[in-house]
Amino acid sequence: MDKKTIIINGENFSELETFYVETDKVLSKNLDWQTGHNLDAFSDLLEGGFGVHEYKEPIKLIWKDFSKSKLDLGKKLSDKLVRIIEEHEHIEFSKA
Repeated sequence: MDKKTIIINGENFSELETFYVETDKVLSKNLDWQTGHNLDAFSDLLEGGFGVHEYKEPIKLIWKDFSKSKLDLGKKLSDKLVRIIEEHEHIEFSKA
């Protein structure tokens, strides 16, 4: 069975708050509550179980337009977000 592919689109955000809005959009669905907009909540979303993929279900995550995001968010923050993603062993991650 193929892994689900989830795309974070760097064209859809230009700062951290709108990054969280984008990741909410692609990593959760049909929630009747608002996710937290912080690094811990982002890590929790990556774990799964929020309507898009099951908890620790193997997925492919592609960060489209990563070079734009790195300019928008800054190297330090974008590197931190990548480290958070890469800590999740069930995620096959790539930048596009």
